[in-house]
Amino acid sequence: MPAVLDLVDVTVRRGNNLLLDRVSWTVEAEERWVVLGPNGAGKTTLISVCSTQMHPTSGIASVLDELMGDVDVFELRPRIGLTSAALADRIPGHEIVHDVVVSASYGVLGRWRETYDEMDHDRATQLLRELHAAHLTDRRFGTLSEGERKRVQIARALMTDPELLLLDEPAAGLDLGGREELVGTLSMLAFAPESPATVLISHHVEEIPPGFTHALLLRDGRVMQAGPIDEVLTEEHLSSTFGVPLQVTRSEDDRWSARRKAPRAR
Repeated sequence: MPAVLDLVDVTVRRGNNLLLDRVSWTVEAEERWVVLGPNGAGKTTLISVCSTQMHPTSGIASVLDELMGDVDVFELRPRIGLTSAALADRIPGHEIVHDVVVSASYGVLGRWRETYDEMDHDRATQLLRELHAAHLTDRRFGTLSEGERKRVQIARALMTDPELLLLDEPAAGLDLGGREELVGTLSMLAFAPESPATVLISHHVEEIPPGFTHALLLRDGRVMQAGPIDEVLTEEHLSSTFGVPLQVTRSEDDRWSARRKAPRAR
């Protein structure tokens, strides 16, 4: 089976700024990846390339076995589920939650005059139920808490039964309780065999859900490390990526944490 994502020496420049520097990376269908790195590392640019929102300046980017530059991205995008702050900001606050989800069938934000069949409505209802958001169905999106909005956005991203799910910092802005609920939701998806290949962008190892299999570390647009999660998320690799000496632990329930190492007493 072809790789879901296959990037070879992908470079992105904007003016004098080098956003990605010869990134090579492969994601297989059964894998769940977390991408970590400091601010300005290139994480959002990477997700923009993977979601076909941005073309590389140079290098080769294959998404769902389609070569960017040779494919109509508007035909490719329905096969990709995406959540991001930029996308959430475009959802009308008055939109009913059920309509936020079902409208993904047409790839639009905001119901207009399009019609949906019973199968579409049933799928939207099922996804909201699976993501513990069924009670929000008739609420307006603008009245939801940040955690509730995240669950609705994930339901929308899954509406078209995508082959690739991209989650750009889904825990941003959540309080501790909201983050933990989200981590539980993403862990459920990670363990489900029918779930698509998933890429999660984050700043914090504490946000990595159990069930994620691989990690990629970015710094200054370059890949520092990539591979199985337990081989990549070491104290040495994370300290080098974030530029701070870190103590990294992994609990028995497969949760990660990191904190700055205390200076040695003289």
